[in-house]
Amino acid sequence: MTHQSLWAPWRMAYLRDLESREADARVAGTTVDADFLRAAWLDVAHDEAHHVVFRNDHGLVMLNRYPYANGHLLIALGEARPTLMDYSADQRARLWELVDVAADLVERAFHPQGINVGLNQGRAAGAGLPEHLHAHVVPRWGGDTNFMATIGDVRVVPDSLDGSWKTLRAVQR
Repeated sequence: MTHQSLWAPWRMAYLRDLESREADARVAGTTVDADFLRAAWLDVAHDEAHHVVFRNDHGLVMLNRYPYANGHLLIALGEARPTLMDYSADQRARLWELVDVAADLVERAFHPQGINVGLNQGRAAGAGLPEHLHAHVVPRWGGDTNFMATIGDVRVVPDSLDGSWKTLRAVQR
């Protein structure tokens, strides 16, 4: 197999931002808050920058920066808890209401042929942020898993986060 490059210029901005925040935290003698969901929840004025497509009094729906497919959404309550059962019954109901909103937005914005909905609770289950439980809504199309993922170990996502954000925001009622 010959070497090929897949360009992802957004990744460098992410890495530089992370390095900058870590350096600032070292100077201040603190640690970097790795809970990007909580950070987005608290930063209402910058929903576009955080790719938040919907929020209410309980939580938010935002684009995943590392999507499995175009329009991959993360859903979280504003209050961080590690497991589903750490939330009250009312909070769990609010989380699922946000999942409903996310699925509806994906359906109307992208018209996928299918949708995956799920939770990864705990690091062993694949949770990248195990201290803040969140759900995933992933639009799917026939053929969206192809030779690039199988042979090249690369996933191709056909739209930018900014483009997906604009598409999702345009269909809100």
